[in-house]
Amino acid sequence: MKRIITIQDISCLGKCSLTVALPVISAMGVECAILPTAVLSTHTMFQNFTCKDLTDQIGPIAHHWKQENIRFDAIYTGYLASAEQIDDVCRFFDQFKTEDNFIFVDPVMADNGKLYAAFDEAFPREMAKVCAKADIIVPNLTEASLLTGLPYRTDYDEGYLKELLQGLASLGPRHVVVTGVRPAEGRVGVMAYDQKTGETFTYYNELLPVSYHGTGDIFASTCVGGLMNGLDLGQALTLAADYTRRTIDVTTHTPDSNWYGVEFERAIPDLLEHLKRLKG
Repeated sequence: MKRIITIQDISCLGKCSLTVALPVISAMGVECAILPTAVLSTHTMFQNFTCKDLTDQIGPIAHHWKQENIRFDAIYTGYLASAEQIDDVCRFFDQFKTEDNFIFVDPVMADNGKLYAAFDEAFPREMAKVCAKADIIVPNLTEASLLTGLPYRTDYDEGYLKELLQGLASLGPRHVVVTGVRPAEGRVGVMAYDQKTGETFTYYNELLPVSYHGTGDIFASTCVGGLMNGLDLGQALTLAADYTRRTIDVTTHTPDSNWYGVEFERAIPDLLEHLKRLKG
């Protein structure tokens, strides 16, 4: 069985970060080890949430795993709790990266044109250090703008998106993906660029008129799980986009659904069926 390690926070309630990554990746037949960057009582859309920073645990955990000769088929990072964790995570990459595995970075730090409240204006420069060591990065439009220094725009054309992709590629990753792309009214999806071949990839779905916390984590986790199942990046992005949309659709049609996240659990059978079709 393939094994990945995911490095991100755990919001004990809220259907995001590790409480999404662990069940989704496990359901796809991949062992999912975790390295929590922080423990939150809920995600940050709740009021008065508690947060315990775990920066001081990253190094000792990595040291123990090296002693045990633990290896990973992929390293996947999400929300990092502070700038202080950047060096620890980069050091973790150096310790556990091999010729046979890959590093997948979701540079979670901003959305809708703004940094998250926990981060200052210097944080994107720190996150760029993490992206520089990655093989694949999947920022949203806001994060892509912050990482490249290009202005954030809500009205844009394909030329702007390609400029973003080129700027992201200059950080170092071979594969760069911008999520949340809206090429036309009523459509949303992803645009990707392979720095080695120069090829681009796009995939779009119908834009649903609702928004939920945690869908970016579902997308990234599903993409990693797809890659671990032998899909190429285009197939994995397609699977991730379709499953994310399906979780939103299921939630909007579930009368007793909670406001703080999507009903991804109900849609896991659909995910596995789609994965089976893609694998042939």
